[in-house]
Amino acid sequence: QVQLVESGGGSVQAGGSLRLSCTASAYTSSNYAMGWFRQTPGKERDGVAGIDSNGNTKYADSVKGRFTISKDNAKNILFLQMDSLKPEDTAMYYCAADRWVATNQLLRGDLYDYWGQGTQVTVSS
Repeated sequence: QVQLVESGGGSVQAGGSLRLSCTASAYTSSNYAMGWFRQTPGKERDGVAGIDSNGNTKYADSVKGRFTISKDNAKNILFLQMDSLKPEDTAMYYCAADRWVATNQLLRGDLYDYWGQGTQVTVSS
């Protein structure tokens, strides 16, 4: 069983930055595709950023140029650096992992088997 635990969420002013972390257990992240997803109440879960086992990345258009996904393979940690935050970025953020996901499908949540419990990000205007 793969366990994922997110941290780093909080409340920030628009234009500020946050760095989310996802610590993985029971597997080596370098061998998995991983991604960040977000969801607001009553809305669908949307892919934000993903990274495959080879380090290829994919970003939602809404965050491209502002967010950066990365992995520390030695420590089994996934990061999401979020800069220039906007109120529309407010959501519960989840990390996810799977053994393999095609690069062009990294933002499809239905392809991931393992999920964390989420961390809340709130951006005020």
